[in-house]
Amino acid sequence: MTATLYGVSLGPGDPGLITRKAWDLLHSGADWTYPVRKKKGKSYALNIVLEAGLIPPDNHTELVFPMTHDRKILAKYWLQAAEQVLQKLKSGNDVVFLVEGDASTYSTFQHLAKTVAGLDENIAIQTIAGVSSFNAAAARAKMPLADTDDTVAIIPAGYGIAMIESMLSDFDTLILLKVKPLLDDILDLLEHKNLLTQSCFIEKAGSSEERIVHDVLSLRGQKVNYLSLLMVHNSHRIRGELIRGCRKK
Repeated sequence: MTATLYGVSLGPGDPGLITRKAWDLLHSGADWTYPVRKKKGKSYALNIVLEAGLIPPDNHTELVFPMTHDRKILAKYWLQAAEQVLQKLKSGNDVVFLVEGDASTYSTFQHLAKTVAGLDENIAIQTIAGVSSFNAAAARAKMPLADTDDTVAIIPAGYGIAMIESMLSDFDTLILLKVKPLLDDILDLLEHKNLLTQSCFIEKAGSSEERIVHDVLSLRGQKVNYLSLLMVHNSHRIRGELIRGCRKK
């Protein structure tokens, strides 16, 4: 019997959003691992469980994943992290990897899991679902993501202004993640589209450092945190015909 690697979703920051399944795994005696950007750096995921009152076990281990888009550099660190995890697993210990938000949504865990599986295809890997940042943000900002037949899209803002403008025409709600580098350009677009009053900015949703801004134009020229997003409702969108046959059935 081999040990299991768990991607444990913790929610975006509020310790109260840790699921019972994740909570049980944190108390299971498994080895804890968690991401940091550099050695002995701060871990947002670890901080969530610390704010929940938990004390890391002696066998907790940081795994370094630097902030870079260079695939060669990232591959090197993914491999190093996977080798560390695999060593723990082969010693018979289950391993939990702490993940802020949901482990299946834009998460480092997916890269780690694929690399571990590439080293040993027999390793058991499980993803524990959690609350994503945009679900928590919608609740905190009191802006429902969708109603009845609304359409929703979630994209990293890095796809650019042209893509964002195009998607605003196709979706009733657009969630823009990682808006920091393009924030001013996005605000210009929303102003041009007359969507400023239908938008909301949320930073570190649910955490003790949460910031919610409904007057999004006031953010122009400001530096915002990496863990931030914009929710945009487009009530001006022209909808196509909806096929309702499945409802009759």
